[in-house]
Amino acid sequence: MATTAATPAPGAAPAAGAPGTRPAREHRHDVDLLRLVASCTVILSHVAAAFLKAVDGDAANGSAAYWVGMTGDSAGSFAVPVFFAIAGWAVLVGAPPRDSRRLWQRVVRNTTPLFLWTAAYLGWAWLRGRNDEPVTDLAVRGLFGSIQPAYHLWFMYVYIPIVALLAFAALVKAGARPWGTGAALLGIACLPSALTTLGEITGHDAPSTGWGFTTYSVVYAVGGALVLSMPRRLPARHRRWLLLVAPAAVLGIIRYNTRIHYVIPNAHLFVAALTLAVMLLLCRVRVPERWRPRISRVAGAALGAYMVHVFFVEELVRPLIPTDAGLVATTGVFLGLLPVTIVLSYAVSMLWGRLGLRRILG
Repeated sequence: MATTAATPAPGAAPAAGAPGTRPAREHRHDVDLLRLVASCTVILSHVAAAFLKAVDGDAANGSAAYWVGMTGDSAGSFAVPVFFAIAGWAVLVGAPPRDSRRLWQRVVRNTTPLFLWTAAYLGWAWLRGRNDEPVTDLAVRGLFGSIQPAYHLWFMYVYIPIVALLAFAALVKAGARPWGTGAALLGIACLPSALTTLGEITGHDAPSTGWGFTTYSVVYAVGGALVLSMPRRLPARHRRWLLLVAPAAVLGIIRYNTRIHYVIPNAHLFVAALTLAVMLLLCRVRVPERWRPRISRVAGAALGAYMVHVFFVEELVRPLIPTDAGLVATTGVFLGLLPVTIVLSYAVSMLWGRLGLRRILG
């Protein structure tokens, strides 16, 4: 999805200070495909979640919308862990940073669209009269974590520090001394306690922060580097079992979401099993040559599609959700709105890519 997870171009220059020359890097078309699948799945999850929200998460308010939304959202639970996995592979294996300057280029190319889109969503909600708090207060909070209506951007506040942390470790291992990156990571680690202390001193409520990373996100990133660096595809006799594991994990996620708590944590065993199954099914899959340029081009627009798709979910999908229709009709509406949302999101992203705005809009 994000630029840091892009597959590296072949023939990159050798690392600074490294002896000899790096071998030409392989362009991983299967990783392009995996990124595209995960990106479309995120959109699926948010379209499905809109169906759930339309009935206030209660089947009594519309059984069909509830179950269509719950099934779709549960089936898409692997998308966020897959993005962490791709990020870990890109930083540790696919395209390790050559120096601190390259590391910070990656950080800036993700941070810039994060704040621009936060401002865009705030402005849009203000124009529509949907902000529950003053827009200035929301803007300040947006510096520290995701807010309504840019709820989907929470991921970036975790993704960016993980990329920086893994790149920092890779540079230190290579013999570099990225002091600035280390100081920034220390600042992120201390930010929650610093905000709490500030609130205690001033007597004002300090904003909570989403900057940082948890154990599960780091494990998905490092584990993803391990899985995606497999030299060959998993044998067919093992892949057959994964075709049973994946739907079984989805059923487990649905049960957890409906019987225990919605939404299931990304750190849950069911989510991990589904994520691993999807990754192993697609890792090293052979993408036909005639599809490769198109898949790579569309996958390059994944971050932009991720940033913009909530506009379409809110303005296109939500008003058209039936809450009193039967299961067949509701499923039909869902299956109609989902591809429209995906196509519009990618079309807009590819448009600004053609206009040379990829670096600032994602």
